[in-house]
Amino acid sequence: MRQAGRYLPEYHEAKGGRDFFECCRSPEIASTLTIQPVERYEGLIDAAIIFSDILVIPQAMGMVVEMVDKKGPHFPEPLDSPTDGQYEKVMAKKVDVKAELDYVYKAITLTRFKLKGRVPLIGFCGAPWTLLCYMVEGGGSKLFVQSKKWVYKYPAEAQALLQKIAEICVEYLALQVAAGAQLVQVFDSWAGELSPVSFKSFSLPYLRHISANLPKRLQEMGLEPVPMTVFAKGAWYALDDLCDSGYNVVGLDWLHDAGEAMRIANGRVTIQGNADPGMLYGGRPAITATVEPMVEGFKKGKQGWICNLGHGVTPFVDPEDLRFFFEEIHRLTV
Repeated sequence: MRQAGRYLPEYHEAKGGRDFFECCRSPEIASTLTIQPVERYEGLIDAAIIFSDILVIPQAMGMVVEMVDKKGPHFPEPLDSPTDGQYEKVMAKKVDVKAELDYVYKAITLTRFKLKGRVPLIGFCGAPWTLLCYMVEGGGSKLFVQSKKWVYKYPAEAQALLQKIAEICVEYLALQVAAGAQLVQVFDSWAGELSPVSFKSFSLPYLRHISANLPKRLQEMGLEPVPMTVFAKGAWYALDDLCDSGYNVVGLDWLHDAGEAMRIANGRVTIQGNADPGMLYGGRPAITATVEPMVEGFKKGKQGWICNLGHGVTPFVDPEDLRFFFEEIHRLTV
């Protein structure tokens, strides 16, 4: 629901003209925005996800990130090449994950207290590949020219950076659990920009590093392991690999057929997904027409599944149409 909060009325009221990252750094605002979908849709949703952003990790690594109106996140000085001077600084910096991202942990602890057990709280991070894309592109991209340059021209240096990011992700997620997160999710939003071969070199190993090392780190901290979800948007070709990547849950975008996904998963993981958020623009008949075959497809599996959109709620969606989506899921699955 993190994405949903950005477009609900309560988000704009709580934001009060503040910069997006300023809101992320305020535990009180982040907590308010996390909880507002739970209260607006009381009894209809089963979890909350902390209001934050995946780009807090590059910030902790020493890179400047700005939120530009009508454009989105922007890095004034993206990584250009392994010899640009900044790459060496980023690689050499010893990141104090606990100190640099303390505001996230405070928001999680405050939110857990305010939720009072109504629903579990999910923590999250961006996947190493997706974070690298932002760090080299300077923001969102349509062509991913710089990302592909790093893959094909500087593969060893890209993999070294990906490994560093993965290690930070492990510590960041572990500290989120220590602060009160009860589940965690890893978002690989740009996974679909990789070919199947490149995915196995530049995304999958680092997703597996997180899933393999987070439980170990939690054990070192005296904490129990928590369920882990991986979401690799656009990487439909990698579903079989993702089901064997060490996560408990695999999230799907709307490019997957629900029944086929359940066949491939074959009970190895819980599947989460996967309605096209664009159907919310079509009104209630379109919502029903989307939800019914999705539910039927997921029912073909050997176990239960987690309903979710195939990505976040997009702008200009009527919040009451989103409510209807939740209601239809309940109608068809009770």
